[in-house]
Amino acid sequence: MMEQGTAPNRAQATAGFSTPADMPVPDRLNLFLSLAVFAVAIGLIWLASLVRSWPAVVGVGIAFSYLLLTNYALLHEAAHGNLQSNPRRNYWLGFLTGCLFPIPFSMIRITHQCHHLYNRTDSEMFDLYYPHDNRVIKYLRWYGILLGLFWPLIPLGAVLFSISPQPLRERIFGKPQSTSYMFSNVERAAVWGVRLELLAIITLFIALHWALNLQWTHTLILYAFFSINWSTRQYVGHAFSKRDIIDGAWNLRHNRLMTWVLLHGEYDKTHHRRPDVSWFYIPRLTPPDDERPSYFRQYWRQWLGPRPNTELAPVASPAEPAMARQ
Repeated sequence: MMEQGTAPNRAQATAGFSTPADMPVPDRLNLFLSLAVFAVAIGLIWLASLVRSWPAVVGVGIAFSYLLLTNYALLHEAAHGNLQSNPRRNYWLGFLTGCLFPIPFSMIRITHQCHHLYNRTDSEMFDLYYPHDNRVIKYLRWYGILLGLFWPLIPLGAVLFSISPQPLRERIFGKPQSTSYMFSNVERAAVWGVRLELLAIITLFIALHWALNLQWTHTLILYAFFSINWSTRQYVGHAFSKRDIIDGAWNLRHNRLMTWVLLHGEYDKTHHRRPDVSWFYIPRLTPPDDERPSYFRQYWRQWLGPRPNTELAPVASPAEPAMARQ
């Protein structure tokens, strides 16, 4: 394992807990978007249960998958405390957007902060490999992400994490390199919060399916489309970028429609530099001369597979991630 000698500034890596005075959180816009996305998503799930034509279900599934990309962007804002300026409102909107994903908000809030601390370290090096790495496992993991198999592991992991006794949780989640640093912090932070939120999510879906007479198979089809759409995008902003905690990401160039669907999520490097800033202001903080590769070209580059690592690994901050604004 190769490591650099300098660690990133922890304040940079975990920023997101004090909003700049000249860039206030757009509370009303975020509230409207969160409620509108939730309502339309439930409407699409209901519509999918009504239609009898499989091509129509596929069409609804595609629309649903893109709508939930916006939902995830809002959930991501909440994880940084940037969805609402009021901490309590931020939590409840984060919980609401987490219900659609579905994932307990308390879990993603911690794990995503860990991502900012461990970005491009060996724990998150899915796109590169060392000579001693098992090449088969590397390729299977990488193409599993691109084929949409990443998303199902998240709700499944939340369930296993919630129902497992502590010794079993430590055995399951404490060993894999890619999960130990994340779930160990969730363990210390909010196990019961995760459990209660997960129970609320399950109750919500059961109530919706009973009240609206929904078809479980159709709902699963919609989430299958979202799984593919979301999973394939999760590493596009980091793949083959420099191995640096802060600058190990890309600002990509996308079309105008998708930049709004993603809420400027293609500006990943700027976000890692300024996670304290709302999505609304990210483009204006990106230098005009900053390199911005094509989103589509970067996406297709991923399908060429993992590459040999040629850089020193950055050193993650030893400090635990702080909770988002409580």
